[in-house]
Amino acid sequence: MVLSGCGAADGSEISEAILVLYWIERAGARAICMAPDAVQPRVVDHLSGAIDGQAAPRRVTTEAARIVRGRVRDIASVQDHELDALVFPGGGGVASVLSNYAEKGVVCEVHPEVGRLLKAMLKRHRPMGFVCMAPILAARVLGPAAGVRVTFGTKACEEAKHAAIMGADVRPCPLREILVDQKNRVVCTPAFMYEEARLSDVGFAIERLVRQVVTLARDRQPRPQAGAQGPPPRDPGQRGPQPQAAPQAAGGVVIRKPGAPG
Repeated sequence: MVLSGCGAADGSEISEAILVLYWIERAGARAICMAPDAVQPRVVDHLSGAIDGQAAPRRVTTEAARIVRGRVRDIASVQDHELDALVFPGGGGVASVLSNYAEKGVVCEVHPEVGRLLKAMLKRHRPMGFVCMAPILAARVLGPAAGVRVTFGTKACEEAKHAAIMGADVRPCPLREILVDQKNRVVCTPAFMYEEARLSDVGFAIERLVRQVVTLARDRQPRPQAGAQGPPPRDPGQRGPQPQAAPQAAGGVVIRKPGAPG
């Protein structure tokens, strides 16, 4: 899990980060938490919503450590082969720490270490999950390379419009749903991009996002080749039933839980 500090306005959205951690553990996986070891570019008073110009400089890793009880690594020290998946909670730090989207908008640059891991995971065909506004990172790095499918909930918000310009395939998605790009193994959910979102709504969707990412992470099959037909060959040492071929989809798939309102 990649963090960007501590706080919805200038770092990682704490509720989203905790929910991601909780469901990673419940899914039987182990989280490696990381953040850039850099000075936070701005500090926001979360009571007033104003930027606190008098605040002392804060380090991103130090702030992120507040969320994960000190267990956070400098992202520069993390190699992609250590990871089976990546998950990004949202929060203002996505736009000011993990990128400079808050300052430069559609022509933003993504933090080089974040970009390194995103490209490496795409190349290895490893799954990635993006919550709230974090899909802007996927759009900027993976949009031009892979035409990645992402969602911000509605297609009318500024982030969605910018992501489309960046080269991403932007789709709508209801609050409690997830959008799965099966080709690129990218999973998104809008979370607090919806102003009316409640914690229970966000938790419901993040559970589904994490479980989908973990399921994809356990699938060690390589990226399918263009024109390949049928399911991948079975590992002779694999036990259990023969895996079924994944259903073909022309676009991003919105996953709804059986029985959930449509």
